[in-house]
Amino acid sequence: MGLEGVRPTVAAVGLAVAGGGRVPASVAASAVPAEPAHPGAAAWAGFRRLRPWRLLPTPTGAPFTFGYAVVLLVTSLVAEHADPSVISSMHQGSSTDVAHLADRPVFVLLASALWIAGGITSPYAIGFLFVLTALERRVGALRAAGVFVLGHVVATLATEIPVGLSVLVGHLPGTSLHRLDYGISFGVAASVGALAGVLVPWLRWVVLAGFGWVLVEDLIAFTDPMTNWGHLLALAVGVATWPLLRSPQGRGGVA
Repeated sequence: MGLEGVRPTVAAVGLAVAGGGRVPASVAASAVPAEPAHPGAAAWAGFRRLRPWRLLPTPTGAPFTFGYAVVLLVTSLVAEHADPSVISSMHQGSSTDVAHLADRPVFVLLASALWIAGGITSPYAIGFLFVLTALERRVGALRAAGVFVLGHVVATLATEIPVGLSVLVGHLPGTSLHRLDYGISFGVAASVGALAGVLVPWLRWVVLAGFGWVLVEDLIAFTDPMTNWGHLLALAVGVATWPLLRSPQGRGGVA
């Protein structure tokens, strides 16, 4: 056997000691042939290099997303198992409709983001988990939270204030002031827009085009135009944060 494909081992060191002296490292390295790598070990090494567990939040790697996800899991379980009339009352009390925004804006803006419209298996719930985790790992917890809150607040106000003005001038009935509105979708849409800005260019435009097309399709369907416009606006809010997230201060190093 030639010298290629061999490595130093404890056995080589033993040979040197048994010979009563030192041997050059090159000789020690050639003393024992390298064992062939096990296919399973190679596969596991490749798996570890990909680090797929980073797709999910952890208390240390993505604390904002992890903590928020726990809260949403609890409220979703409550919504699923509690008395429907109680949950309906809680949703109504958390709604960011015009009447509530005029009366207690801070409370309902916070409370409305504690529920997932459509339940824990909805697309926006799944998007929250993966998008927020990816964003937080790239820009840090504080900025990820800021993007989410900014999208949630701006899109909510931008869609509800026109409703109040339309009721005021008589274009909409007074019942529109109590339109049920809650959930995390505006924050998630803003996070998608922000995340696109810290991705490599080709992936950035794929994400924006794909998600934007889904939102446009929803708008064309015209089932809930106010919410659909809010999603598009929230996406634009996320895109508007690119200069802040790309600055040296905007990049978080999260393990």
